[in-house]
Amino acid sequence: MVPSEAGAVAAPRRGLSWRDLGGAIRLESLVVLVLLCLALSLLSPYFLSVANALNILLATSVIGILGFASTFVIASAGIDLSLGSVLGFGGVVGALAVNVLGLPWPFGIVLGLAAGAFCGLINGLLVALAGIPAFIVTLGMLGVARGAALVLTGGQPIYGLPAPLVWLGQGRPFGVPVPAILFLALAAVTHFLLSRTRFGKYALVIGDNENAARATGIHVARLRIGLYTLSGLLAGLAGLLFAARVNSGDPTAGISYELTAITAAILGGSNLFGGRASVVGTLIGALIMGVLQNGLNLLAVSSFYQQMAIGSVLVLAVWLDQWNRSRGRA
Repeated sequence: MVPSEAGAVAAPRRGLSWRDLGGAIRLESLVVLVLLCLALSLLSPYFLSVANALNILLATSVIGILGFASTFVIASAGIDLSLGSVLGFGGVVGALAVNVLGLPWPFGIVLGLAAGAFCGLINGLLVALAGIPAFIVTLGMLGVARGAALVLTGGQPIYGLPAPLVWLGQGRPFGVPVPAILFLALAAVTHFLLSRTRFGKYALVIGDNENAARATGIHVARLRIGLYTLSGLLAGLAGLLFAARVNSGDPTAGISYELTAITAAILGGSNLFGGRASVVGTLIGALIMGVLQNGLNLLAVSSFYQQMAIGSVLVLAVWLDQWNRSRGRA
């Protein structure tokens, strides 16, 4: 017996959200994004420009893709703390494939994606079959993936990627950065996957009530493995885009990116404890983080204070989610 699609999304939740766009977009987040843009436009004359808007999309693309990965895992009441390290590992594997092994550039893309998916698969197997808490598993993978990237490179970046790979990070067809195009296209694809397919809807059911999901016939373990594998695959893609942007496979790339990605998902309306998530909401949350960082850069705020701001936003996002739930709005 499997739940109907209507049953899969009939969780009794209330809230200030756009249900037709994926089930969990917090309108407060959209208001924050608009107000933040208005404030920065008054504080900096350079903020409201097409060039700066494209720069924001470019800077947000990698974090946004990690945010989409985090959204799927959080939807099922899981967590993936290894995203930043897997990003670095995927970029290193792709760079090694073309620069050290001398393989054609398409193999660099395939192997980079495969490296990320493999890390996600290991996470999923340990969480779903071994029963180890996701927090511990992905925290362990954070160290393993980062260590593997450092071992493979000797701790040094691998410079000089083939031109087609560099184009993925630095190309600008019609003036629009390729990473920004891929970011927005992936937002559409993952939104459809989460909100319009059984894979996504069952992930939400598991996050809402795992025991009920089992009782209705959902193969919980298999789905969890798929979710973590998808998360790793997206992290590998983000790693390739990052490597292409800087024209090198950097083993230290992506440090602390997982926290920003989780923040983006929660800001967009995803429930940290599962059962409610939206890719479109995460897109808004990622843009909030991107606009905030861009504005602080324009205002010449130290990177140290930027880290403090991002950490504060994470705590604020979780508090807002808890406050909404306590008021019966979530």
